Amino acid sequence: MDFALTEEQREIQALAREVADTEIGPNASEWDREHRFPGEVFTKLGELGLMGVCVPEELGGAGADFVSYVLVLEELSRADAGVGVTVAVHTSAATLPIVSFGTEEQRARFVPPLARGEAIGAFALTEPGSGSDAGSLRTTAVPDGDGWRISGSKQWCTNGSHASTFLLFARTDPATEGARGVSAFVLDAEHVEVTREEEKLGLHSSSTADLRLDSVRVDGDRLLHEERNGFAVAMATLDGGRIGIASQAVGIAQAALDTARAYALEREQFGRKIAEFQAIRFKLADMATEIAAARQLTLRAAWLKQAGFPHGVEGAMAKLFASKVAVRASQEAIQVLGGYGYTREFPAERYYRDAKITEIYEGTSEIQRIVIARDLLQAASRHLEPAAS
Repeated sequence: MDFALTEEQREIQALAREVADTEIGPNASEWDREHRFPGEVFTKLGELGLMGVCVPEELGGAGADFVSYVLVLEELSRADAGVGVTVAVHTSAATLPIVSFGTEEQRARFVPPLARGEAIGAFALTEPGSGSDAGSLRTTAVPDGDGWRISGSKQWCTNGSHASTFLLFARTDPATEGARGVSAFVLDAEHVEVTREEEKLGLHSSSTADLRLDSVRVDGDRLLHEERNGFAVAMATLDGGRIGIASQAVGIAQAALDTARAYALEREQFGRKIAEFQAIRFKLADMATEIAAARQLTLRAAWLKQAGFPHGVEGAMAKLFASKVAVRASQEAIQVLGGYGYTREFPAERYYRDAKITEIYEGTSEIQRIVIARDLLQAASRHLEPAAS
């Protein structure tokens, strides 16, 4: 068991940290107040190879491993969780599925611009009537000659207003209920209409859009993977994506701890720095311990994915725990700062607003518990089965 990062992983982490500290962190509060999508940042990240960290070099990426990718997400999210989720969805939910499931032509056509940051990717699965029950989606793709006509609506599409490439899911077999009738498609921005930009509690520097498709025709080569097997693409994408969101949550929690510690070392009450009071020290100690545990869960899940081992349950555990830690750490940071924590003079309130969504998107905490419990009980059932006579 080796917990040490490789030299390459440390170098990529250091690069992401430098960009986060110089280009992102100093501007995050302004982007939050203005609800501004910082497009120039993603151009910069693309030039540095951070928009395609774990994409193969022959497809325009940096060719690093998945562990390096989650290290990057933590650093970016520590500076601004909105930037972190933009990169997470762009990479985990849009680019990597094309790498994994696309044809040679599709990979060569769509992946390099995404990996270089010349295009931004989005993931369009959720609909107004299908959230956690994603298999009940109603967007349809009807055969039309050698292509398809797609009609329907999508909701809460991260990067939706700024994306050039969409991984979109539609029902190609209307006679089949549930997940078995769903297929995946790779679409361009011209194929979708953005109908609304969502006003959110947090993540104000990221885009969350509603989409509409009105009998949009696409060629047959836009089908990703096999017809009616799109749900397998979606579930595999979410298994990896949850690890990315866990890393985002760790980054938010670390930012909250950093802010609380710095304030505690400066603020004086009753003639002493408040860091000298046991009540504050214990808060910081608990925050640090929980963050360390969340980070290890996340890195373990990332290592399993990189090594080609099953990682769905481990990713669910990482997301479940890390998201809870992010919410708790941001709450405690506000408490340490007292009245200042409730104001926008300090970033603690932003961390608090940003943290909550990590318990909701890419599968709610309740869904993660279902995934974990189902595997746990199935494993127990297998052990209880009588041996064949």
